[in-house]
Amino acid sequence: MSAHTPHELADTFPEDAAALHRLKRNNAYFARLAERHHAVNREIHRIETEIDGASDARLEALKKERLHLLDEIAAMLEDAPAI
Repeated sequence: MSAHTPHELADTFPEDAAALHRLKRNNAYFARLAERHHAVNREIHRIETEIDGASDARLEALKKERLHLLDEIAAMLEDAPAI
């Protein structure tokens, strides 16, 4: 198993690393979204690498949740002021 979990926010939005850090630090709602994304993404990775078991329906529900979180995070990054 790789030590790197794919699809982390820093990998998905590499050009927005500073904004990610700033929003996590200064926006409690964004921090909760980022933490939930991390938890869901980690669970998906554990299922896909067969560390944990889950039904196909559970995996698909997690992937849909991850996409929804990414959409909301991307919108917040787009609206974040550049520094």
